[in-house]
Amino acid sequence: VLSTFELYEELNVTYPYFLVEGKEFRFEISGEAVDLGYLTINETSGDVYVNKRIDREIINVPFFHVVFDVYDTETAQKIDKELAFNVVIKDINDNPPKFTEIPEAVTVDENQEEGLLEVQVIAQDMDERNTINSRFNISVIAQHPPEPKIQTKWIDERIVHLNFTGCFNYEVKPVFYVVTLQAKDHGDPPLSSTAEITINIVDRNTNMPVFKEREVRGTHDDLLRLAVEDKDTPNTDGWRAKYFFISGNEEDIFKLETDPITNEGILSIIKVTPFNYEKNSWVDLQVGVENIEPFSKCENGKLIKQGSKLYPPDSVSVKVLMVDSNDPPEFQKTKVDLFEKEESEPGKVLFTPEVHDPDSTSFRFVLVEDPANWVSVDEKTGEIRATKKMDRESPFVDADNVYKVVIAAIDDGDPPASSSCTISIHLRDTNDHKPQLVNNSIIMCGNMSNKMMLSVIDLDADPYSGPFHFSLDNDDNKKQWKLDPYYGQQGGLINLKPLSYGNYSISLVIEDQQNNIGRETLEVVVCDCENNTCHVKKALSFHLGVPAIYSMIAGLLLFLSEYIYHQIF
Repeated sequence: VLSTFELYEELNVTYPYFLVEGKEFRFEISGEAVDLGYLTINETSGDVYVNKRIDREIINVPFFHVVFDVYDTETAQKIDKELAFNVVIKDINDNPPKFTEIPEAVTVDENQEEGLLEVQVIAQDMDERNTINSRFNISVIAQHPPEPKIQTKWIDERIVHLNFTGCFNYEVKPVFYVVTLQAKDHGDPPLSSTAEITINIVDRNTNMPVFKEREVRGTHDDLLRLAVEDKDTPNTDGWRAKYFFISGNEEDIFKLETDPITNEGILSIIKVTPFNYEKNSWVDLQVGVENIEPFSKCENGKLIKQGSKLYPPDSVSVKVLMVDSNDPPEFQKTKVDLFEKEESEPGKVLFTPEVHDPDSTSFRFVLVEDPANWVSVDEKTGEIRATKKMDRESPFVDADNVYKVVIAAIDDGDPPASSSCTISIHLRDTNDHKPQLVNNSIIMCGNMSNKMMLSVIDLDADPYSGPFHFSLDNDDNKKQWKLDPYYGQQGGLINLKPLSYGNYSISLVIEDQQNNIGRETLEVVVCDCENNTCHVKKALSFHLGVPAIYSMIAGLLLFLSEYIYHQIF
């Protein structure tokens, strides 16, 4: 019984190639190898032949299973039961390992700490697994520039990560690294493939800013500029300078800013000195500089970040000539809030300011703003006194019920210096306004309605305004009219009986919540309306019959005769 034959792939022989000798029977074979045309059998001799090259990686099976039968040539019957044999395809090293996942380019910060890079590489060998033909190594065979040293670190049998020791240097040109990787198997002979990765380096703060001058001089009126040089990439946080005071500014007289365009430090004065210079004086400042991004440095192949091992920031000596100048008087409070009741009697002292002048004891006060002319200011003391009653409803009072007054203190310097103080007078409301009708005349459309609504205005605020109480102030009016509603923000006027067209005067009493009474006379025009407008004012008319006319004529004649008689006698 035949069982297994061994056959090397890619056999370099003349085909058909003799594989095994048969006997004097009719032989048949079947299976995938026969269907694909790789194997045939001589029916008479039983010789099995390989017809063409076999690529193990293409057929993707380790062996062919072949079924064969033997027949009696005379009876055509099977001589034995169905038999089979396997043809094992032995692997040769005909496939190099290839990279299946590898980035073309990656980005790494210049101050990346040594160790693993975020770069993963995957390779695969198509030869038979777990043999020397498919086992491979991945290694770095070339890099430029040569430092820092980049290697591979195995994660599993197919995957490596890139690893490095040392420091990257952006200042070494070019600013990128080209790394060549090789995947090489252990076959005989070994096969290999290569691939390249570009590592782009991002510049970081590895160069400290250095002052271009060791000493700078100027006066307090100048904006002094302090220039630095920095070798890092411009307009990055590793290049942008951040200036600070080391000494000399303990009283926070000066401030430092960075010009975002030139990267220079700008030194200026932010407040008046707490003492007055009697003569010109020099102030010594020590100014340091660093970058926004923390500094790091590579020394002896090792990266060092912020700490005692780094160089101290560079510094410069700045000398500022403080020239004496006339300082203005200083109000202890530049904004004052006062709370007063409106309509208070004039003459009250509202406020007296406290003022200090570091240069002089002689200064005067003036009134800068008083739009309603309600106050006065004492030129010597600054005392503010009310001269008129203040009305909360005045147009000079803002929506928050505040009346603003501004005074100034002016010294006797040459030229004079001044400063100002704003006094906000918050006025509390009083019931100083009576409620009154919005309109003192109305039209009542007799052909449309017998009711009109009366709107009221009261300049006072709650609780000195509505809702209001309405009443009629005349008995005759009460016979013809009534009020409904008689309490609320509006009142309703209703006529009690049909009225002749014409004009009517109605006396009203309107009271606010505090019983402050307003008396109003309302003129009502009763008419026919068209589009809410009086159309025609009709006079009251009636019809007289003939007897009535005769009676009127007779009465008139009697009257005339009596009149003439008295004139004669």
